[in-house]
Amino acid sequence: MSKIKIVSLGGLNENGKNTYVIEIDEKIFILDAGLKYATESLYGIDYIIPDYSYLVKNRKKIVGVFLTHAHPENMGAINELCETIPEIKVYCSKYTKKYLELEGFKHKLIEIQSNKKISFKDVSVFPISVNHSVPDALMYVINTKDGAIVYTGDFIIDPSMKDRYGMDIGKIAYIGKQGVLCLLSDSAFSEKSGHTSPNHKLTNFFRDTINRSSGRLIFTVLPIHLFTIEEIFEAAKNTHRKIVIMGKRLQNVVNMAIEEKYLNVDTRLLGDLSNINDKNVILLVCDDKEKPYVAIDRIVGGYDKFIKLNDTDTIVFAEPRYDENEKVIVRLENEIAIMGAETVSIPKDKEISHHPSGEDLMLMLDLIKPKYYMPVEGEYRYMVNNANLASSLGMDSKNIILKTNGEFVEIVDGELKECFKRIELNDVLIDGNSNDDVGELVLKDREMLSENGIVLISATLSKENKTILVGPEITTRGFIYIKDSKDIIDTVKKISMEIIEKNTNNNYVDYNNIKLEIRESLSKYFYSETECKPMIIAVIQEV
Repeated sequence: MSKIKIVSLGGLNENGKNTYVIEIDEKIFILDAGLKYATESLYGIDYIIPDYSYLVKNRKKIVGVFLTHAHPENMGAINELCETIPEIKVYCSKYTKKYLELEGFKHKLIEIQSNKKISFKDVSVFPISVNHSVPDALMYVINTKDGAIVYTGDFIIDPSMKDRYGMDIGKIAYIGKQGVLCLLSDSAFSEKSGHTSPNHKLTNFFRDTINRSSGRLIFTVLPIHLFTIEEIFEAAKNTHRKIVIMGKRLQNVVNMAIEEKYLNVDTRLLGDLSNINDKNVILLVCDDKEKPYVAIDRIVGGYDKFIKLNDTDTIVFAEPRYDENEKVIVRLENEIAIMGAETVSIPKDKEISHHPSGEDLMLMLDLIKPKYYMPVEGEYRYMVNNANLASSLGMDSKNIILKTNGEFVEIVDGELKECFKRIELNDVLIDGNSNDDVGELVLKDREMLSENGIVLISATLSKENKTILVGPEITTRGFIYIKDSKDIIDTVKKISMEIIEKNTNNNYVDYNNIKLEIRESLSKYFYSETECKPMIIAVIQEV
């Protein structure tokens, strides 16, 4: 019999950062290593990754990390995880491996295949192929003495998706008949009724858009959605239009996918830079969820090296619209309209993101027939709705597990135990190429700068007698305009000088006290005069 613990380091009550830890006796299996993209309110933060402190503490127990598919929400933090725990083993499908290598991932990757068991003595991991918007997407079955732990990852159910996008429904049903202890299932689309398929198919929509347009078409795409890129190629057949792939990153992904036969397209459609200004060309520009719509923003602003927007152009936003990016896309649509060009967005009844809707989730539940059900991947209301779907199928509410990040689930000898254990988790904020956590203090400083600006007070003292040689000089950014605020600046200089002189008696300078008093005194003064609290920095030096 086994003692099983399940804890999420990310992915519960949030979109992204999916990282689930399954601890079976003395073995730890990590399912996915995702990131979450930051909103504008996080002031320059690019993305957020989980807190890996628990894994570091238990690193000797870790068997490996198993990636379901090549999407940032599920594998985007693998580089940081491997830098934190260099000895960790990473298991993934062929396409995920190729994609990570294109992105510059240096850690060794262990390629696995669906339907081929990976044994770890008394525990084994069995990957099964699922339908998704990238090839070689997997779900995982962890076989224990008390039954299987199943993690679906992202999936939809569409029998028409074959080969590299196919799903082994028969194998899933077989696993269900063997006895599943607990199922962890995607919740992102649980509020949507029906099946996600066929609303995820956009070939006809793209074909209609291409046929209606008499000018150049610019598609904004995400390189992670290979299924969508293939649909654009399919829609362009027999239109006598060339397709030009813009950007090295997107070119690398498309070239790799064609070479490895993941992308089934007519290469005769491919054009080059000489076709950019052709009247009937289709341009694919690569956006990134880290910086949404950055490619089209550059084109609209007139800063793109190759593409200049014309009033006869049509821009097609062929990527998901996220709530946090709505302001950006509305601004771009307005600017494009002013320039005379046309915009086209994916209809609201269509889905580029391939997640299971209500009927998909219930069908998966019926196939797996788990003893316990744990909704994962999504905001809490989505998880609750996923739980309600299980209840509607007759599952006992006592067997449905709703948790948040850091809260443990404990199953001993096949029975769910009441467990109040939890670990404290702090999001790790990543800015740019640095793998170091930016931290809350830096974020608060950025917030203060964005709201109230900064004031710099500088002065130079004599090294011999500690008298003031230069200053105090006042510099402000984002606070007040100096030329229009002479009275305030004069008062600031007077307050600063009095504090410096007070702390330079007997040829001794108390620099720490000077800086502290200047910050406290000026903070009170600025608030009384302007009701703002700018960041105040005092720089005192000797020569």
